[in-house]
Amino acid sequence: MIQTTALTPSLGVEVTGLDSLDDDRVVAQLLEALKWRGVLLIRGLNLDDDAQLAFSRKLGKVVMPAPGQEIFTVSLDPAKTPSAEYLKGTFHWHIDDTTNDVPAKATTLSARHVAMVGGGTEFASTYAAYENLPEHEKKRYEGLRVVHSFEAAQRLVHPDPSEELVARWRALPPHESSLVWERNDGRRSLVIGATADHIVGMRPEESRELLDELLAWTTQERFCYTHDWAVGDLVVWDNTGMLHRALPYDPASERLMRRTTIVGDEAWS
Repeated sequence: MIQTTALTPSLGVEVTGLDSLDDDRVVAQLLEALKWRGVLLIRGLNLDDDAQLAFSRKLGKVVMPAPGQEIFTVSLDPAKTPSAEYLKGTFHWHIDDTTNDVPAKATTLSARHVAMVGGGTEFASTYAAYENLPEHEKKRYEGLRVVHSFEAAQRLVHPDPSEELVARWRALPPHESSLVWERNDGRRSLVIGATADHIVGMRPEESRELLDELLAWTTQERFCYTHDWAVGDLVVWDNTGMLHRALPYDPASERLMRRTTIVGDEAWS
């Protein structure tokens, strides 16, 4: 019999008593917990790639970042992944797929090697952050639209880029969404993070100030959970409602994660 324990009052749940991830009834329970708590932690599963993929396919269709590739290596070592340089951007709070019409629904991450110092992953609930806003602030954000871009996120890593680098960033078109996402089920969350470039129709300084204020509000300790990884851990999170970021660690460390991403089913509003 599976048991659940809240990781914090605002988000997350640790799942224990799991013998297997093969049971569809258990997976349905996990998906329900994921919907309402945003982050699932299952310790000591020690999944290999096949087991992680099998579980991921029960959650939904798995994104293929490259043809025939459903699982992705997370490492800062260029010898282990060609995305090592790009992954430096994950040290900033972000939501994945903000430049896509439909964001990924969820992400699974399993720890194969961990850093001796640092390398945790932080999560912040944009549901809880919105729900706890004062009413006058909620009214302030009604109807506002935000433009997300890959360039905005990459400038946090490379503040003085070359023209060639900027051109590569801009090859990925920006995307506009509501600042407050009203879901099909009526829940609301904030669409912010590193890719949030500017608010439509607002002066740049005012726009930046508002986005920075919202990010600071959302990433307060009461809306956050920090996971310190142990080998064998599996964490699943709701990509649409959780900001996340990696905590700094030595690039020379052996830290290595394997990640799958689940195709989304609801477009940004």
